[in-house]
Amino acid sequence: MAGASEDRAITTQAPRVSAVVPCYQEEATLPELHRRLTGACADAVGDAYEIVLIDDGSCDRTWETIAKLSDADPRVVGVKLARNHGHQIALTAGLELCRGDRIFILDADLQDPPELLAPMMAKMDEGFDVVYGQRRERAGETWFKRASAKAFYRLLSRLSDTPIPRDTGDFRLMSRRVLDVLKSMPERQRFVRGMVAWAGFSQVAFPYERDARHAGETNYSLKKMLGLSTDAITGFSIVPLKLASWLGFVFAAIAMGLIVYSLASWLFFSTVSGWTSLIIVFLVLSSVQLLVLGVIGEYLGRLFIEAKQRPVFIVDRVLVGGTEMPPKLRLEEASGSSLA
Repeated sequence: MAGASEDRAITTQAPRVSAVVPCYQEEATLPELHRRLTGACADAVGDAYEIVLIDDGSCDRTWETIAKLSDADPRVVGVKLARNHGHQIALTAGLELCRGDRIFILDADLQDPPELLAPMMAKMDEGFDVVYGQRRERAGETWFKRASAKAFYRLLSRLSDTPIPRDTGDFRLMSRRVLDVLKSMPERQRFVRGMVAWAGFSQVAFPYERDARHAGETNYSLKKMLGLSTDAITGFSIVPLKLASWLGFVFAAIAMGLIVYSLASWLFFSTVSGWTSLIIVFLVLSSVQLLVLGVIGEYLGRLFIEAKQRPVFIVDRVLVGGTEMPPKLRLEEASGSSLA
């Protein structure tokens, strides 16, 4: 009985660090993730930590593995979402439910080394609110993935009104007051690393070499990467809308020039009727119109989704130390923690 009381005390006291890990089809990596992450947390803060594992609607035995880990380790909080919401929403769910003074975000594939927690904690002790991992090397990734990621971050830095650090993912350590700002941001199409950058406060890069994936294959398909890129650009920049306007002005000027040319040809030269130039002009102008409508539609779609005010995520189950807990109670505990 004393052991059970001690375990319960571990879950009710606000920890110094919450490690938040979104998981999708990560059955093979979770045991090693737990081993390395518990060691890293123990080295950094002793027993004052929790590990929040979010199952994002996996089809394998990810949830069963999380449940076993939670049953064996009272510091493991298992969160099962009602369906697959996507990586950024699963991460948002973990951020809503965690209770730590500091929040350590990493993926379950172990490409971002958990052992960097202690040096990142030391960096934060210098007075920073966010210590974000900045990749120097990306082991185990194809040339296409590296090239496309490099191009994306540079494009985003040029388009965004908010300075978003290059070559960074969600791997970072941040303070509770930064998290409180994130939790007050209600948008449903989320780009968390951009939202953290937008929040401001004192932020610093932590360069590191990214490892190869521990097991299995990446769950981030090209389609998902393109979707995340679209959310990032439309969520943090109105440059595409301005570009649509600029294109409109440019082609309006071209159209005026063509009108002048046509009138001059009709007045001063013998003209031959032909369809080639007409078809070219028609196709160019039609393509630009469709491009402009597509850009406007992308932003209008975001407004439509936000206007519905649906929940950002739906929690099915929460396990704390192997014990079932009502999701609402866990949310109240997280919101009610008095943290610095």
